[in-house]
Amino acid sequence: MTVKVCMGNEAIALGALAAGVSVAAGYPGTPSTEIIETLAHVHRPGVSVQWSVNEKAALEVAAGAAYAGARSLCTMKQVGLNVASDPLMSLSYIGVKGGMVIAVADDPGPWSSQTEQDTRGFAKHANLPVFDPSSPEEAYLMVQTAYEFSEKYSLPVFMRPTTRVCHASADVDLAEPAEIKAADGFERRPEWCIFPALSYRRHGELEVKQYEMARDFDSMPYNRIEGKGRKGVAVSGVSYLYAKEAVSELGADVLLYKVGTPYPLPEKTTKDFLASVDSVLVIEELDPVVEEQLLIEASGKVPVLGKRSGDMPKNGEYSFEIVKDALIKYLGLPQPEKEADALPQLPVRPPVLCAGCPHRASFYAAKVAAKGFKKAVYCGDIGCYTLGNAAPLNMVDTCLCMGAGITLAQGIALADRDAKCLAFIGDSTFFHTGIPGVINAVYQGTDITVIVLDNHTTAMTGHQPHPGTGKHADGSEAPALDIETLLKACGVKHVSTVDPFDFPETVKAIREAAEFPGASAVIAKAPCIAQIKKPAAVRFVNDGCIKCGRCVAEIGCPAITPDSTGRAVIDAPLCTDCGLCSYVCPVSAIERGERNVK
Repeated sequence: MTVKVCMGNEAIALGALAAGVSVAAGYPGTPSTEIIETLAHVHRPGVSVQWSVNEKAALEVAAGAAYAGARSLCTMKQVGLNVASDPLMSLSYIGVKGGMVIAVADDPGPWSSQTEQDTRGFAKHANLPVFDPSSPEEAYLMVQTAYEFSEKYSLPVFMRPTTRVCHASADVDLAEPAEIKAADGFERRPEWCIFPALSYRRHGELEVKQYEMARDFDSMPYNRIEGKGRKGVAVSGVSYLYAKEAVSELGADVLLYKVGTPYPLPEKTTKDFLASVDSVLVIEELDPVVEEQLLIEASGKVPVLGKRSGDMPKNGEYSFEIVKDALIKYLGLPQPEKEADALPQLPVRPPVLCAGCPHRASFYAAKVAAKGFKKAVYCGDIGCYTLGNAAPLNMVDTCLCMGAGITLAQGIALADRDAKCLAFIGDSTFFHTGIPGVINAVYQGTDITVIVLDNHTTAMTGHQPHPGTGKHADGSEAPALDIETLLKACGVKHVSTVDPFDFPETVKAIREAAEFPGASAVIAKAPCIAQIKKPAAVRFVNDGCIKCGRCVAEIGCPAITPDSTGRAVIDAPLCTDCGLCSYVCPVSAIERGERNVK
């Protein structure tokens, strides 16, 4: 046994190795990404680790491994579960042979997501059990228990860490990695093929299993009753740590019900808890999953307070302060006086595209190319380039979900005949869910232009490889799929590839593609600026600056700011010598020089 400081995601990965996992597949998405990255970095022989093309593919790969008797792991963030939901709902009926854990990281806040959806509700919808760790230490142990539970009930099992658990760090007692659970191989079984008659029977069996699992959860240490008193507090996930600390600080008598498996709720432990209190406050992020189950179990005999009663916030991430204030109100304690010298709120710093980001050049070229069109609509997608919606670029009119930019553009083009739709999509997102949209545009003959922003990585989540990079998750070489070849294979007749920093050529290419009748595409290809070394050259503003402010107002590069007189100044440490600003300046006052390196 060794002790190591582990991030929550690292603890989940190491816990899976301790359980003998042999196949792990996922798609990068904050806050889940480091689970697969840890497994790839450890690179344990006999363990297959992959970044799959999307979450649906990842879940199906993990399910296939579990069919053959291996222990498998599938990882994603909460919105990725939407992509994987089709196979998931059928998999809950079919079941698995080897243990299968689906680690879905939720993002209360949300800090880096389109939605705040709660995976525990999805688990209930799919009739699958869910483990909800409160800390990295618990996550490490929970994932091992989850594999045993999965094999006992022949079902995939959810692990639902939230952002604070995923990215917190703690001392974790690590056991020696277990022997990789030997897969006894795929055996032909009629139940591997889902048909209506089988689904009908398995659905009934699955409903019965809910009660069996609820009784089994009673014996787990993750579910326990602590403290004393007739005031009850039921807590799930990381909120348990906030509540425990707040109760200690307040010195209050509270009966604390720690719920580590929020669905299905432990049967006897829940009944014992409700029988011991006069009222209950439920503290959980995000949906009232525990609260609604307690309301049913209490049957009006014990008041259950929480989100439905307005005693807890219905959305957003909880904090120690939020939980403490809720407990003070619930327990009827006097409100503490506010400190007069409390620190002021920090200013909001909205995210921006990096200085030298090739996406800025692509967006600006498209804006220039679209001048003269009666109506240009810019459909965006999920990635760094979503930040192109901010002023002064204002180049993302829609953003729905992965791959939707291409298909939304088609719907807008069909309904608004005056609109010329340009759909922006990143290279990783193109492989994830962009290709079917391209095929649909070609098949339906819809007049749109797809602009693939190819920076040769999955930049937003930490530069993971994808099918176009020529690298696997562990850094080994892989076949590199060519986006231009794929677009042509999908039937796109007009395809061109440009360097977005060759501004005149990029404007010309986008204009020609937009004027082409039918589906067309431009690939704007340049590496992510965060992955390349800054060049020896740098841009600077000479004495010819006329203080027009155009370089600042047109492209919004964070390396360019006006001084007190209105003259443009380029911050040399931020400048990447991309040269976009020199195309914007109307008087050629931006020159190139050597970077002063001390």
